[in-house]
Amino acid sequence: MRILAFILLCLVLFSGCKKDSPKPPEKVSLVAPAKNSECTPVQSDGETSSIVRFNWNAADNTEVYVLQVTNLTTGTIQYKNTSATIETLSLAKGTPFSWVVVSENSETTTSVSSDSWLFYNPGSEVSHVPFPAELTFPAQGSTAFKDVNNEISLKWTGQDLDDDIKSYDVYFSNENPPVTLLQNMNAGVNELKVQVVSDEVYYWKVVTTDEEGNISTSNITEFKTR
Repeated sequence: MRILAFILLCLVLFSGCKKDSPKPPEKVSLVAPAKNSECTPVQSDGETSSIVRFNWNAADNTEVYVLQVTNLTTGTIQYKNTSATIETLSLAKGTPFSWVVVSENSETTTSVSSDSWLFYNPGSEVSHVPFPAELTFPAQGSTAFKDVNNEISLKWTGQDLDDDIKSYDVYFSNENPPVTLLQNMNAGVNELKVQVVSDEVYYWKVVTTDEEGNISTSNITEFKTR
C-alpha cells in the first residue's frame, strides 16, 4: 500500500509540474500603407528611392514580426525582422509593391502571415501601372472540381489607381509557364470558363493592360482537376 501511495503521489506531483503547451502567434492586422493605395513616403532617398513607413497592430503571443515587401515589377523581396510594430524600408519610386507581416515566437515553430496588401510607391509618373491581377479561384495548389460540362471557372480581381484598366489577357495551359493566350477579356469581366480533363495539372496567369498601355502580370497559379 505504501508503494502504491508513493507512486500516486509522484504522478500527482509530476502532472502539477507539466507546462502548458506554447500558444502559437496570432495574425497581424495591417494598418499602413493602406490596401490598394498610393503611399506617402517619409522622405526621398535619392533620385530613384524613397523611405516608406509600415505600420501594423500588435499580435498576441508574438516575439518577432517579419516584414516582407515584394517589388511587383522585379519580384525582389525585402525582409526586416523587428519586435516593434513600425518599420521603414527604402523602396524604388514609381513602383507597385505588396507587403505582409509574419508573426513568430521562439516557443513554437508555428508562424502565421497577415493578409497581403498592395500599394504604389509614387515617383514622377503621371500614369500608374495596374496592380498585378489577384487570382482568386482556383487557389494556388488546390484541387478544383469540373462541372457537368467539363468546365472550371477561372476568377480574378484587378486594381488600378487610375481606374483605367482596359483588358485582361488570360493565359492557360498544362505547361509552366503557360504561354497559350486563351482569351482577351474586357475590363468589366473577371471570370472565364475553361475546358479541362480530370486528374490533370493546369497553370494560368492574367496580364492586365490599362488605357495608357501600362502592363502588369500576375503570379502563375497551379491547380489540379477532379
